[in-house]
Amino acid sequence: MGVPGPVPGSPGMPDAPVLDREEVDRALARLGAEYEAIETSLLALQDHAGRRLLEGADLSGTTKERWAATERSITVLWSLFDAYTATLEAAREVRARRRWPSPEDLAELTGLLRDDGVTVPGAADGETGRESGPAVRGERYSLEELVDRMNGLYARSLDVIVAADAVWSALPARIDLLSAELQRTRSLAHSVGVRPGEHPAGDDLERITDELARLRAQVIADPLAFWVSSSTGSSAPGGGRPDTGRYDRAARALEDIRREVAAVLDVRQDAEHRLMQLRDVLSRADRTLTEARQARGEVLAKIAASEVPAVSGPPTALHEQLAAAAEYRRRSLWHRLSPLLDSLEERAEDELHRARESLTAVTAPLAVRAELRGRLDAYRAKLARHGLAADPLLVERYDIARRMLWSAPCDLRAAEHAVWRYQQAAAEALAPQQVEGKGES
Repeated sequence: MGVPGPVPGSPGMPDAPVLDREEVDRALARLGAEYEAIETSLLALQDHAGRRLLEGADLSGTTKERWAATERSITVLWSLFDAYTATLEAAREVRARRRWPSPEDLAELTGLLRDDGVTVPGAADGETGRESGPAVRGERYSLEELVDRMNGLYARSLDVIVAADAVWSALPARIDLLSAELQRTRSLAHSVGVRPGEHPAGDDLERITDELARLRAQVIADPLAFWVSSSTGSSAPGGGRPDTGRYDRAARALEDIRREVAAVLDVRQDAEHRLMQLRDVLSRADRTLTEARQARGEVLAKIAASEVPAVSGPPTALHEQLAAAAEYRRRSLWHRLSPLLDSLEERAEDELHRARESLTAVTAPLAVRAELRGRLDAYRAKLARHGLAADPLLVERYDIARRMLWSAPCDLRAAEHAVWRYQQAAAEALAPQQVEGKGES
């Protein structure tokens, strides 16, 4: 609804002149166009889908209060429009009396078109519901003031209707779609044992179901409670957006449950394969620990004065849980099997890693002995290539180191020292030949 442009000689100006014929004709044309625009807007408001929904709904809360005030505003709006129509028709009748209006006609037209010549019987205020004055006295407006008031009442009324309609258009349909998805998820969850009282996700599904039912009922009864006005200060009717916070939280919670149920379904599909892999990992851990225990006995028998770490027994608890997992699979308790398999897979890998570390720690002395043996034979071979292997000192030191490394139990510290002494003697024997070789080159 538009507001007409300024009228020459508007109220409030002292001794405003009487309009002439051309000014009257222009004012009538402008006010006639304004009348058409106002009538079109009021009829559109009357037929607005949101208005019809509000009239037929069982409202509560904020929406009930604001719609009651809006209905009063619409009643006042039509009363003001009727007064506007009557005044405009009266002015047209005066103007139609003669082609060239008399001074009396122009004075009467000036009073109707410019001064506060519109009398509105005491009507209820559209916002508060209080009487604006005794009906016998009424209220007086100029046509321009009347349009300003109609514009304000129209904007506030349309704002309520558009906001409620926007919420009803956006949220209930989305809630219904989410509820349908929830029902499919519940059915799927029930098939894999995710039920209320048996699994946390089953309890969460019940809570989401109740929340969506409450949310839908509240949105239908009080849509304006779910409306967030625009923060930009826009004066356009319906400036804002539906508040989807509760819906979004329910949607995210349902998506989390859906992923959890999907994970349980995956467990059902590949449970046997995962159980076989777990048995294989634990079997390798058991074999590795057995090998470590055997190696420890060998080290204690063959290596003297060596600290050999103890080797733990087989992972009994893991084997018991693996048996429980197999029982869950047999009984189709997929919701219990899923977290147990996840835990077992991680702990089984840790157990295999621990068994390998135990074997490495236990066999470390044997590895040191093997390295010393290899180093001793490597130096002897090098001396043989230079024709020095028969040197009495080298032969003596080689025999001492070899007896230590090939005897049981082997004293690693003494054997390492003996190998070092042999290396030193070998280096001294090879030194002259290395110097001679450099001189020839």
